[in-house]
Amino acid sequence: MSHIPVPAPGSATPSARIRDFRGRRWAVVALRSLHLVGVVLIGCALLTADTRDHRLAAALTLVSGLAMYGLEVWSKPRHAVELAGLFIPLKLCGIGAMLVLPQFAALLFWLLLVTSSVVSHAPGSFRHIRILRRPGRQSRA
Repeated sequence: MSHIPVPAPGSATPSARIRDFRGRRWAVVALRSLHLVGVVLIGCALLTADTRDHRLAAALTLVSGLAMYGLEVWSKPRHAVELAGLFIPLKLCGIGAMLVLPQFAALLFWLLLVTSSVVSHAPGSFRHIRILRRPGRQSRA
């Protein structure tokens, strides 16, 4: 495990650190690929009304999403207090809801797809807004 200096948002000098390990990037690539396969399979299952495939696809998406989120927060703990990082558990809850409330699966799928696209492709200044702050820490203005 190593610490790699990473520039803080809006800074030219590396002041923040992330945790890393050999192969982390490839692990995230593999998890993201599995996650996208799950998302596509959910869409296919919804279009064909195959509940068995829907549950399997949602489970794959949920497990791969949890693994990606865990790696991201372990690597960059600040991610857990930023808008993009706080949005991920909400998305995972939505996927979990698809498993227990299949009658709402189609609505949840499209809602999650659109909101995920907006948050993922929004400017960094929006995605990295710190929603939660540690107690006693003052905001720099």
